[in-house]
Amino acid sequence: MKQNHFDHIIIGHGLAGLQLALSFQNDMFFKNKTIALIDKDLKNKNDKTWCFWETKPNKLEHLVSKTWKNAHFYGNGKHIELGLNPYKYKMIKSLDFYTYAKSELQKNSNITFILDEVVLVESQEKRIQTKSNSYSANHIFDSRISKDFQLKKNEYTNIIQHFKGWIIKTETDCFNPEAFTMMDYRLKDGNQTTFMYVLPFSKNEALVEFTYFTKETVKEDVYDNFIKNYIENLLDIKDYTITEMEKGQIPMSTFPFEKYSDNNVTKIGTAGGWVKGSTGYSFKHTEKKVAKLIENIKNGKQPSYKLLKNKYKFYDKIFLKVLLDENHKGEWIFTQYYRKNKIETMFSFLDEASSFKEDVQIMWSLFSLSFIKAFFRAK
Repeated sequence: MKQNHFDHIIIGHGLAGLQLALSFQNDMFFKNKTIALIDKDLKNKNDKTWCFWETKPNKLEHLVSKTWKNAHFYGNGKHIELGLNPYKYKMIKSLDFYTYAKSELQKNSNITFILDEVVLVESQEKRIQTKSNSYSANHIFDSRISKDFQLKKNEYTNIIQHFKGWIIKTETDCFNPEAFTMMDYRLKDGNQTTFMYVLPFSKNEALVEFTYFTKETVKEDVYDNFIKNYIENLLDIKDYTITEMEKGQIPMSTFPFEKYSDNNVTKIGTAGGWVKGSTGYSFKHTEKKVAKLIENIKNGKQPSYKLLKNKYKFYDKIFLKVLLDENHKGEWIFTQYYRKNKIETMFSFLDEASSFKEDVQIMWSLFSLSFIKAFFRAK
């Protein structure tokens, strides 16, 4: 007989859903719990690249396909070389993670994968309706963004991080695989905050990605034209082959995602506000949020209890307000950020683990009339 009730149901087989399921499986507290994961997508494609920094190996270290100890930044006519020690910048391909996570989870008879599309979640009844069936759970974890995000978007500050990247192979050695480019503003789309991001995998292979932090998106050929121009004119590479492409959109928003969790349904991932509003970083933040969520459940608290830190939400609001009102300031902001702060201070701040002293140092490096105005106008 087909099972329709579970202790926990996770909607979505993405980063947040699979990390949460793996954490359930690896914790003896949940040993006898039944868990279902529902998604309409098989997750059998490499749809994104996750990069993050840390000082020590992590539990997914075997999935890391490349690391870097040095970085470049180009902005406001300056070239800044960044030594990342004691950190390493690491990359995991999404398909490697999906494949590993599903393989591990399928070993557990208490975990069920359901390939279907969720059409309705009824919180009070703790019930899920899919296109072909109905399920219930003691608690539901939902990675779908609330419809209110679009309906109420004018009430909040919203920027879209949107991008497209080409993975290219060259005929000759063209890259330094020991250093990546964090941001390169030498080629921009007008006065908007746009930059190139380059991850060299080897001397003749790299991901070259053009990124916008803007209110509106652009047509796909716009990204292509900038990438082609950058490769051929700034990197001076004429002979290359495009082997793979990736593209995506990440909301950078002050929308209160966390308010859409309740006693029966916990929003996770982007839908739960786990993506850092000012940068779009998600990988390490997801790991931390999952750990806190698990701790909350084991302590008898609501899973979403204190998942987000208010002071960083406020900092993100200020930053996003500046970008919304004065989008051309992005290059200046990031140049100041990387030029005036130590790597430990910057990464600690972005990891939401900074001290008050480090917060003050970061704020002082960005001190300007724009930030003063944004301080009073942020919403």
